[in-house]
Amino acid sequence: MVSHSPEETQAFGCRLAAHLQPPCWMILQGELGSGKTTLTKGIVSGLGAAQPDEVTSPSFTLVHEYGNDNKVYHVDLYRIENAGELVTLGLEDLLAQKATMIVEWGERLGKDLPAPRLLVQMEYLSDEKRRIKVTRLAT
Repeated sequence: MVSHSPEETQAFGCRLAAHLQPPCWMILQGELGSGKTTLTKGIVSGLGAAQPDEVTSPSFTLVHEYGNDNKVYHVDLYRIENAGELVTLGLEDLLAQKATMIVEWGERLGKDLPAPRLLVQMEYLSDEKRRIKVTRLAT
């Protein structure tokens, strides 16, 4: 899918949310500025966990939590440099919850993630255009 604007990327995230069933892990990959947080705004909104303007990048806090009954965790591993730092995030505690996990820079987690799992690859094409590819990695 090619998005032609941030609004279109967000709308795609909202539509994608309709197909998610917690527990679910979404691994978002793409260079800086490829639209990962914009897509997340749509997913979180589509799941009814928060309004799009309430969703921000967790680059400095590393984990944001949204929703009450329908929990969504938005994780950003951009600043994580080694596996030891992952331990301090407490992701193991989140694994036990029936929640949707959206992980930017999720390739830093390795391959041993719980199922079901989706890989979302985002590619910067131009100032407004992004390519978004969604692949189910496990069920």
